[in-house]
Amino acid sequence: MIRQIMDKSSVNCEKLKSTCCGKRILSNLEAYGTGYDFCRFYLSGNDSVLLFMNDTLLISGSEFDGDELSGFAGMHRPFRIEGNQKALEILSGMDGYHKLHRNLFKLVGDVNTDIDENDIEFNPSLDEVYEILSEGFPNLLDYPLWLADTSHRIRHGISRVFVYKKSTTASVVYDIDGSVLVGQVATRISARGSGYARRFLKWLAMYLEKQNKTAFLNALDTRESFYREIGFEAYESEYVLERTDDKNESAVKGKLNTND
Repeated sequence: MIRQIMDKSSVNCEKLKSTCCGKRILSNLEAYGTGYDFCRFYLSGNDSVLLFMNDTLLISGSEFDGDELSGFAGMHRPFRIEGNQKALEILSGMDGYHKLHRNLFKLVGDVNTDIDENDIEFNPSLDEVYEILSEGFPNLLDYPLWLADTSHRIRHGISRVFVYKKSTTASVVYDIDGSVLVGQVATRISARGSGYARRFLKWLAMYLEKQNKTAFLNALDTRESFYREIGFEAYESEYVLERTDDKNESAVKGKLNTND
């Protein structure tokens, strides 16, 4: 039975730490707790945790009733579904969804990266960050929702945001037990081809490595060659599901900073 979690103590937080998706769920649990309607946590069976966050469904664990899970996802119809691949295989036959393949890359630093840290904004204006992201992400949350979530996570020490040369941005989505997920990497259209993203991401990898942290990022197939070319290592492969009937969906999804 899928039931909503009303008390954080009912969640096995240590088990969530065993997967990237579980850590994402845990980071939201730490940031918001269980008292927000837009960020709802559910238990399935004894060990599986589901998070419905805005328009994304994250699934962690291993115990799922196929009919129940399909009914739950069909009722909410999130834009994107991520997480346990067994669960996604159960849901892959849902009408109006298609599979997207992506890889989890491990970021590898480069001591020879030539970058002036004076060009890095460690606490950038979030308005500036959103402007950059909006040029690369066709399905970016509306500004008020994005701002409320990002600023909240930063205030609670869950996330960090960086901007390089006022043109390239990346965020630390979570930092749990030395494992860091980097996301929302984008470069302004006017600065693409400059190599900013390449240099900045190598610097970010080194910056985190010096703190004894290992950083990862997810990349759709359209971006895979870019991350391989700059020396990042493919770590895991998986599928996500996305709705095909969303008006904001774009054929250029994932083609961020192609010429960097």
